[in-house]
Amino acid sequence: MRVLILTKIFPNRAEPRSSPFNRQQFSALSRLCDVEILATIPWFPGAAAFSKWSRAGRLLDVPASEVIDGVTVHHPRFMFLPKVGHGIAGPLYAASLARAAMKYEDRVDVVLGSWAYPDGFAAVALARLLGVPAVIKLHGSDMNVVAELRGPRMLLSWAMTRAARVVAVSSPLRDKAIGLGAAPAVVDVVPNGVDRTRFHPRDRSEARRTLRIGDGPVALYVGNVERHKGVVDLVHAFSTLREPGSRAELFVVGDGAAMGECRRIADGAGAPVTFVGPRRHDEIPTWLAAADALVLPSWNEGTPNVVLEALASGRRVVATSVGGVPDVVSTDAAGVLVPPRNPEALAKAMWSVLSQPYDPASVVGAVRNPDWHESAAMLHESLGRALAEGVRKAA
Repeated sequence: MRVLILTKIFPNRAEPRSSPFNRQQFSALSRLCDVEILATIPWFPGAAAFSKWSRAGRLLDVPASEVIDGVTVHHPRFMFLPKVGHGIAGPLYAASLARAAMKYEDRVDVVLGSWAYPDGFAAVALARLLGVPAVIKLHGSDMNVVAELRGPRMLLSWAMTRAARVVAVSSPLRDKAIGLGAAPAVVDVVPNGVDRTRFHPRDRSEARRTLRIGDGPVALYVGNVERHKGVVDLVHAFSTLREPGSRAELFVVGDGAAMGECRRIADGAGAPVTFVGPRRHDEIPTWLAAADALVLPSWNEGTPNVVLEALASGRRVVATSVGGVPDVVSTDAAGVLVPPRNPEALAKAMWSVLSQPYDPASVVGAVRNPDWHESAAMLHESLGRALAEGVRKAA
């Protein structure tokens, strides 16, 4: 089976830490079938002059092709028009990729769009030109945020009725796909995996010595520092709703647009919050080992991999009850869930978890998620079903 993957969420030379879940799953998939990836790069005329404000300007030096984890990755440019409506983004994206995609005529068996819009929409449109079936892979914000916008919702509804299969990382995303017109029988739930060679219980004291962290309770956030990730809520909860006499520290691993606001809140309260900045994925196991709890208060999610990695590392999780998170944080041993955008509830749960000792082995035993080889095998099976069923036409 020959699979062509379209996605705008994949690492590249300029963004090596981007979307490690896709890199890991697609690398494992490449051991089961032939895989080529079109990892797209936004472009618009004069982008270089806007590199300070626009991702398109910062990615101009990404090469046309590279090999990542043994997989050939091409980086075609797509026309990106800042501040232009989402409604035309999908057709414009598909038109931009048509020339690159048509090079695969008679060389590909199935097209996979990884991210509902514009990638999933474009995968269906371009697969129809190639005469092969299309599969749409759903992640989280693509359905929880983007698909709620009128233009993308209409185009996604068109695509969902024509995709041979739809792959969702969680049951709630499966339900959203069905709500947009996908037939229940064609939607497969394929959870993300965990690299268990990296993420497993490690010695907390040794990790803290490596990172030069003290012996008090440690809460950890790993992810983009953006408002919709709830990190501002977290810093507010930790800084202004602290338990009297607490020795707890918060470490924020990542970067993003909300960093300045988070720093102002922490500095204004004189709270022990350390902003670590972005770190390579292979450094995250040490940070999880050093922590007592991972805190992820997102406003919306799919099934965030950092939660799976924390649980595999034997660390409890304090998270919001959104998306697929309740599927994995489903017992007291795994952690505590709170409503999104509720710093008071977040603070209460956080202090409760940080003050209670627990056995890392019981956390690991609380959930069984596939590793990346198992996850890729499930995706491979879904792609195989799409190939067997052929091009799907709307009723």
